[in-house]
Amino acid sequence: MEFDGWDNRTYRLGETMAVRLPTASGYVPAVAKECKWLPQLAPHLPVAIPTILGVGSPGEGYPFAWSVRRWIEGGAADRAPIADLRAFAIEVAEFLLALQACDTAGGPAAGEHSWFRGAAPAHYDDETQHCLRALEGRVDPVAAGSVWDAAIGSDWTGEPVWFHGDVAAGNLLAAGGHLVAVIDFGTSGIGDPACDLVIAWTMFAGGSREAFRRAVGQDDRMWARARGWALWKALLGLAGSDGGGLHGSANLRIIADLVDEHSRIA
Repeated sequence: MEFDGWDNRTYRLGETMAVRLPTASGYVPAVAKECKWLPQLAPHLPVAIPTILGVGSPGEGYPFAWSVRRWIEGGAADRAPIADLRAFAIEVAEFLLALQACDTAGGPAAGEHSWFRGAAPAHYDDETQHCLRALEGRVDPVAAGSVWDAAIGSDWTGEPVWFHGDVAAGNLLAAGGHLVAVIDFGTSGIGDPACDLVIAWTMFAGGSREAFRRAVGQDDRMWARARGWALWKALLGLAGSDGGGLHGSANLRIIADLVDEHSRIA
């Protein structure tokens, strides 16, 4: 069975395994990274993460290294029924705090391999400014721009920690309404964990967002950078579509929430 994905394609292999294949050369470094670091992180985390069983070589017309991993039961959180989203938000926060507490010695510093997750959001300033200009008429460039300016003006001064890099509902597996696993560590590394807080706006709202915020903690500057990461992602998604459909509506809602939250804080 094939599962959709931007960075990789995953196929079920028998009853207990899956094969994960990068879709482009930029995603290939994640194969070796996950193989090395996931076994070291796994014992310190409260839920399951992928277990790498083997690495394959290019061949038969496929040009990249690939991996075999143990199948993890559970459904993606954007499809699985979750009755208590507040409790689920707290479980996600607890996972992130445990990940941040893992030993960073020798870990991969944020950079090209992580698509600059864990680095300063200013890396994507040109792209964000382009989106703001392109979306004028659908998005208020001044209001959204103030969210972005606050983000890039809030430098990370803490000690680098482990971050996941793509904490999205599709990478959170749920069963029985609870978080049971986190997958896809391709953009993980050592750096600023602000990028991992984007889930506050992409999945949570109202009471669940507040529960997540309280549980994960972090200071105002961290949240300013997190709003910047969420804005960049929503603008990019909106600029790449006609603004209609569920994805367009979701991105517009996220941008509106970010602008509203920033205006109340500023």
